[in-house]
Amino acid sequence: MTLPVEVLLGLYLGLLTGIVPAFVAGSLGFLVRYFTGVTLPGFGVVVLALSIASVQGGLLGLVEPTIAQSPRLLVAVLVVLMLALYAHNQGDKLGSELPRRLSFASLRQRTLSADVVELVGTMGQVTVRPAGEIRNMEGYPPLPPVLSQTLKNGSWKLPADIPLSELEIRLEERLRTDHDLADIDVTIDEQARATIVAAPPSGGLSRRVPDGQRAVSLATLVPTGLARGDEVIVRAGERTISGSVLSARTEIDEEHAEAADDDGSETPVTDGGEEATDSDLPAGPTTASAGGVGRVTVAVARRDTKALLETESPRIRVRSRGTSREFEAFALVRRAGYVIRRITVGATGATDEAVSSTDVTVLAVRRQGSETSGRRHGWVFGPGIERRLEAGDEVFVAGPEAPTEAFAEAIAR
Repeated sequence: MTLPVEVLLGLYLGLLTGIVPAFVAGSLGFLVRYFTGVTLPGFGVVVLALSIASVQGGLLGLVEPTIAQSPRLLVAVLVVLMLALYAHNQGDKLGSELPRRLSFASLRQRTLSADVVELVGTMGQVTVRPAGEIRNMEGYPPLPPVLSQTLKNGSWKLPADIPLSELEIRLEERLRTDHDLADIDVTIDEQARATIVAAPPSGGLSRRVPDGQRAVSLATLVPTGLARGDEVIVRAGERTISGSVLSARTEIDEEHAEAADDDGSETPVTDGGEEATDSDLPAGPTTASAGGVGRVTVAVARRDTKALLETESPRIRVRSRGTSREFEAFALVRRAGYVIRRITVGATGATDEAVSSTDVTVLAVRRQGSETSGRRHGWVFGPGIERRLEAGDEVFVAGPEAPTEAFAEAIAR
């Protein structure tokens, strides 16, 4: 045969024979570098590749004895060595770049795709929507159709600078609170699509009655805006009895509920006087009443139950809760020209220059490690903050607006 034909046959035989040596060389290069941090010597790769190729070449020699005296053998050997050395180089590079401490916890700390993050001011937020149908949780009754449709059509805005695992916890807590769900499990993917598995509320009224108290339903004039959780004083004859509102229902609320049923936009709410069924449970915990003549269910002490039941025309007065001290404190801070920010430390951690800023004070920090006792708790308030801020830590900082914003830009992810 002519020389060009021999070269082509050598390339063909080299590619055919070099697949197995290249695979073995690449695998060994990766394993040795990943577990020991040492690069496998190139001479060892050459010897290993030639050893494996010689076995295959011997089998080819049995089929065609003249292959050992032809130029194609030299070309095939060169191709095998090139493939083996290339595969070893790629395996070694992969072994050096792949994280050595890979755990299921770190796999869960995945974040949202940048395409779904919305910038609102200096902070990012994401709108989470359900992906497909709402699933029923095994071991519980199925969800009421109205509640299932409400969850399916819902959307929730959450901060985008936290891991998906924390987003899942926050959405679970919000849905459990808003809809009184007995149990719920949420999984969110990188595109902010939530897979929701939920269990319907159970014992809606009895669960809201505090220990040692009784629920009493009264037919009376209901103040406009009265909602579950309001503290009231009931005038029963000569006595005044304090209680907490469990639910409120008026004739106007009935009309609104009927109109909503026709539209399918809201969930009917029971007045609490009768046993609630799954379809009668409220969609939210604080549905305010439109006011007027209706029924109010209040939780009172056991000794006051008889007096309320014997009263023909009870009257209700709503007690003021006063001004929230938390909002007053924030208003004072803002009035003094200071701001408070919640920041998640970025992948590079906090630099010494940023932390040493005298204008910004770190009020509290929540570590991502074992110090925090998981993801929900673990806030450490100053002056107990000693260790340097690391990637993934959440902090509350306070200070003048310009230095605080600069601090946030320097360390935030």
